[in-house]
Amino acid sequence: MTGIFKDPVYSPVMLRTMNLDGDAQADLSVHGGAAKAVYAYPDEHYGFWRGELPGMDLPPGMFGENFTTTGLSEDTVHAGDRFRMGEAEVIVTQPRLPCFKLGIKFRRNDIIRRFLESGRTGFYMAVLRGGMVGAGDSVELLGADPQRVSIADLVRLHLPGKIDPDVLRRARKIEALPESWKK
Repeated sequence: MTGIFKDPVYSPVMLRTMNLDGDAQADLSVHGGAAKAVYAYPDEHYGFWRGELPGMDLPPGMFGENFTTTGLSEDTVHAGDRFRMGEAEVIVTQPRLPCFKLGIKFRRNDIIRRFLESGRTGFYMAVLRGGMVGAGDSVELLGADPQRVSIADLVRLHLPGKIDPDVLRRARKIEALPESWKK
């Protein structure tokens, strides 16, 4: 069972504490939950992947994201940043670390490694206040986390030889970062 296969939705949908209406997570042992209620992936990354995977169809939602965003990147979004999306308010919690289901969707054994090494992971968000969201809604920064640990910083902590003690120290102070990441 998987929820990675998605199709674009253009009419407004209710975003609730655990997910979007009509899009439940299939394997709650590793996916979903309050800290991973929704997954955002930058539209700007699709150009990179089209160059890396020529001839492969890459429609919005291909990476299993709930929101294909513009103007947000792993370098500029920080764990703990709060945003308004449509009527909802969300908080960034962590990067996405790929699982075997991404390999199944792409039908490639190398996509998980390439995805992580690219740094183009997107990020998960928790829902602070539910509400209607829809394609074309603006994404407004409501508050930046004071630790300023970017999603890219957190991804680098997962790569061999990339541990930055200062980033580790600041990351442990981020309230929105799940305990599993702090450990």
